Amino acid sequence: MDHMLALFLLCPFVFLSAVTSQNDNVCSRPQLAANIEMDEIQRFFNPGAVLALSCKQGYTPVLGPRTIVCTDSGQWAKTKLKCIPKTCPFPDLLSNGEIYYEDTVYQSTINYTCHEGFVLTGASTAVCQANGTWSALVPECKPVSCGLAPIPQFGMIVYDKLIRGNTTDYGVTGTYKCRPPYVVIGDARAECTASGTWTKTPECQVMTCPPPENIYKGYMSNNDDRDYDFMEVIRYGCHGDYVLEGSLQIVCQQDGSWSEKPSCKAPCSVDIQRGRILYKRQKLWIENLRPNRVLHKDIVSVYCLDKARNCGYAVPSQCIDGKLKIPECFELPGAAEYQLRSGSLPSEIDQC
Repeated sequence: MDHMLALFLLCPFVFLSAVTSQNDNVCSRPQLAANIEMDEIQRFFNPGAVLALSCKQGYTPVLGPRTIVCTDSGQWAKTKLKCIPKTCPFPDLLSNGEIYYEDTVYQSTINYTCHEGFVLTGASTAVCQANGTWSALVPECKPVSCGLAPIPQFGMIVYDKLIRGNTTDYGVTGTYKCRPPYVVIGDARAECTASGTWTKTPECQVMTCPPPENIYKGYMSNNDDRDYDFMEVIRYGCHGDYVLEGSLQIVCQQDGSWSEKPSCKAPCSVDIQRGRILYKRQKLWIENLRPNRVLHKDIVSVYCLDKARNCGYAVPSQCIDGKLKIPECFELPGAAEYQLRSGSLPSEIDQC
């Protein structure tokens, strides 16, 4: 009886010792690298146990193997398995807008914005999903719309591009015009703005100019002593040999003033008593120039002598409003030389 009792008291210790010895080399639940997971939920594994590994949603396995084994030493075998995030395709460009993103891997975000004057249609953000696609399509940036430009009384607008329908898009421009004698008061240029409204509409008001003045040695097409309407025209001319310089007409402008008047420029006389000149491609003795007068801006050449080479050459001079400068190299021949030896003059000898 004592022997049995002693054996019974010994048995628990033997049993506990056997269990402890059997569990010394078990593997604890493994510590897995980032984004790797397993399906098992138990805490301890006996040697020889095999665990299947997988990647979390949104990640792709590379290298391997994809299983680990509990070894006799109670340690899990090593694995080179890595899980890298899935990649979404690069997003398309956004017309009239901007795309902001740092990466295109799983859980990356894209932000979309539109340029001034454009409105975003669609999602303003998109996220790279676990299946390698974006959560939303690329949106559109549509231009802000204005109605047709308001028209002032007695006025009109000329758009810079063809307009169809009753709407215009942001950035469309035009120019206001008024029917004479009305003129545009304010900014004649108009634009559909980013706020969906047109810039300020000008007004059309009557504008007149006072009676214009005549010009020296000139005449006007109309001498009426009255006010003249915007865009009315007066034409000028010159008397005799005077030449009109400038525009042939003046116009009543929208600020109530006339455009710049022309002027009548005086003719010139060729101030030499003896000699030959070149005028309008003809060689003339000065006494044959009848009358002795050339018009404003006409060119007359006199002849000078190159003494070193004993040859003559023509030097041009231009008539400018009644003044014709005779070149300094010209030497007036004496009366006898001119009458008796004209063949020796610079205009008659060999030309340089």
